[in-house]
Amino acid sequence: MTTTVKRAYNLNAGPSALPLEVLQKAQEELVDFKGAGMSVMEMSHRSKEYDEVHTEAIARLKKLYNIPENYEVLFLQGGASLQFTMLPMNFLKEGQTASYVQTGSWSEKAFKEAKVLGNAVIAASTKENNYKNIPAFDELNYNADDAYVHITSNNTIFGTEWAEFPDTGDVPLVADMSSDILSKPVDISKFAMIYAGAQKNLGPSGVTVVIIRKEFLETASENVPTILSYKTHADKNSLYNTPPTFGIYMLGEVLKWVEAQGGVEAVAKRNEEKAALIYDVIDASNGFYTGHAVEGSRSLMNITFRVADEELEKQFLAEAKEAGFVGLNGHRSVGGCRASTYNAVPYETCQALANFMKDFQAKH
Repeated sequence: MTTTVKRAYNLNAGPSALPLEVLQKAQEELVDFKGAGMSVMEMSHRSKEYDEVHTEAIARLKKLYNIPENYEVLFLQGGASLQFTMLPMNFLKEGQTASYVQTGSWSEKAFKEAKVLGNAVIAASTKENNYKNIPAFDELNYNADDAYVHITSNNTIFGTEWAEFPDTGDVPLVADMSSDILSKPVDISKFAMIYAGAQKNLGPSGVTVVIIRKEFLETASENVPTILSYKTHADKNSLYNTPPTFGIYMLGEVLKWVEAQGGVEAVAKRNEEKAALIYDVIDASNGFYTGHAVEGSRSLMNITFRVADEELEKQFLAEAKEAGFVGLNGHRSVGGCRASTYNAVPYETCQALANFMKDFQAKH
């Protein structure tokens, strides 16, 4: 199905852009999925047709992301926010400590939830620097007997991202990868667990992916409510209760799209090119635009910047909106501007923004 449709320059931070091909395929199959006479949304999650969708999505993610055999892939609900609670509930036992690296608002929230459930400490923080950078590995302060070390791999609000990940040895490393999962190759074996809300790079909101090492899973507490236990969902192949079936179907279609682009490596190369278009304009603007994140910590997913002065910034955002750019306002907690350039955001959208930024500077 090739229909010419008017598409906004969608730079929303999440929920965010989905590949047009995926949306059109979903549109085709919305009423009648593969001759079943009904939508995926209407099917029993126990049906043969849905089981194929579910199983294929798990298998495709494992293959695309080179997930080792000793890991489970779970499809849960509640977003990363529920994971902030489930993680310590399952793995932070009495007498243990969990160490959290603070690099932005979401890592603060994860830490806050852990503190409710057990002994959590801050392993490192860049808050004093207004979260402009990711801490150096030698700044991380944790102990060999910690329950786990938690990081947030990409920080949507401040526009910083871990370029490389620490090796925590025998201490389990856990990452919230909600906003950069599948945007670049990752050595999954470094992590005891990765979790991610789908609504940035994987599909629509409603699905949360958890990639968890089986050995780590075996250490989970048994004294956890059934629905909040990772073991429950691993044992039942994420079908303990009704999963977000349509979201998982969409996630599977997004994974097929990533494959068609050439896989994660090809997507990563394109993401670097897209981000460079915008960062190059910021760097060449002689201070007209100022990036928030320091070089070396810059996010390829969320480009945060300010315009020379407050009135000009308001004008910039107003004119950008008129020109068809959506979602360029910075997060309400920090202000400024933010361009989110996730996997499905086309190169052409980033090129258009770069050109708009150059033209706006030239006018002012």
